[in-house]
Amino acid sequence: MRASSRKQSAGMIAVDTNIVVRYLTDDDRRQAAKARALIGANDVFISRTVILECEWVLRSVYGFSSREVRDALRAFAGLPKVSVEDLAVVVQAFDLVEKGVDFADALHLAGAEFCEVFATFDQELIRRTKRAGLERVRGAVTGAPKMPPLASVRPPSSSAALRSDSRSAACG
Repeated sequence: MRASSRKQSAGMIAVDTNIVVRYLTDDDRRQAAKARALIGANDVFISRTVILECEWVLRSVYGFSSREVRDALRAFAGLPKVSVEDLAVVVQAFDLVEKGVDFADALHLAGAEFCEVFATFDQELIRRTKRAGLERVRGAVTGAPKMPPLASVRPPSSSAALRSDSRSAACG
């Protein structure tokens, strides 16, 4: 498995979920052959969101178990020409799945590991993470700033609120 850097890499190709799914399932032989040829001949980049979508598609649409999906995606991420965005976060998420946490929640938690608390209304997530030994997942905290309903929220006037460097500042 190779972690990816964010700078553009000459010759690297980012692939969509359907390429990975075809590669893993061979459900459409023509497309699967093209996916294998593409991945075999090129350095490919897999984003976290593609990993997330692949997990959901393979489990929900194709009916594979969480363990089968995790094992298949780990093996895929280990291919010599495959680079995964935020590899450490994805690996940590797979580790949490082994402890009973849903993959989407695990990916959220792993991506926010630098935050002291992960707040949620999802009581099942709180129970699962406690069983997994994570104490930082808690019910939505009281005393937090009151937010207006989504329907009344207006987009920010500048993109400053959406800059990538604002995520660490948001958690302290």
